[in-house]
Amino acid sequence: MKFDRALIESIRINRSAVEARAATLGTRRSFKKEAQVAAYLRAIQCLDLTTLAGGDTAGSVEGLCAKALNPVELETLEMLGIRDIKITVGAVCVYHELLKTAKTVLKGRIPVAVVATGFAAGQNSLPSRWQDLRDSVKNGADEVDVVISRRLALEGKWEAVYRELYEFKNECGDKIKMKTILGVGDLKTLDNVAKAAAVAIMAGSDFIKTSTGFEPTNATPETGLVMARQIRRFLELSGGKDEVGFKAAGGIRTAKDAMLWLTLMLEELGEEWTKPKLFRIGASSLLTDLERQLYHLATGQYSDSHSHPMG
Repeated sequence: MKFDRALIESIRINRSAVEARAATLGTRRSFKKEAQVAAYLRAIQCLDLTTLAGGDTAGSVEGLCAKALNPVELETLEMLGIRDIKITVGAVCVYHELLKTAKTVLKGRIPVAVVATGFAAGQNSLPSRWQDLRDSVKNGADEVDVVISRRLALEGKWEAVYRELYEFKNECGDKIKMKTILGVGDLKTLDNVAKAAAVAIMAGSDFIKTSTGFEPTNATPETGLVMARQIRRFLELSGGKDEVGFKAAGGIRTAKDAMLWLTLMLEELGEEWTKPKLFRIGASSLLTDLERQLYHLATGQYSDSHSHPMG
């Protein structure tokens, strides 16, 4: 899609209306036991199980991949009467240096995503960001989470943001999903969040993602609503052809948080955006709470967090 300056300049967000809508998201839906089980399992299926720590090692990533293939304890599934269900997370997300380790363990059963283009700040020189992306593509990443230049966005240089993302997507091609991280906590205003989302969609992003997890403020219902409505806007403009996914990341730690994001997707975009093809949650500790909630539904008691190791 070509860059449309007039569309970008026309974007104005009514903050009060967005905040009022966001305040209702977690209050209007309640789930009975069977629906809770289904919703928690769906959240797990949409999880990008992530480790982006300085202490990551081949061994820790191997353990994380094993957990990704079997994210819920068999005992819990048996007690819930769904022992035969096959469930995995949506993807495993790691730094580039551990891509080959994850690919070796997962053997194509789950996509491997890597962060690239100067994650997390996006302040590296453009040649180094390019090389970062090319290395990830060359070494077999299934998905790449790229970061926009928040500097360009804050300076209002939206066409420059578009050009970078357009070329990044060309490098990824059709086989590699490009998830574009807006870094909403750095963008200052909801107008900027909406404009960044629109530019990312124009440039061919397969997903738009809230945050790196390293901003002062990460995924919030307000920014999520603004981004989801840009997805809906472009879906309507394309007559339903441009299905762009959404990824929430940063600060999502509890099952309650996950239910809020699933509700937002369902109400703003529809059921297809509650499935891993078009919806992801980037997190690690979230899985522990989802497992604890499933165990509680099965037994009436909460397990200790250490009963659900990540690997």
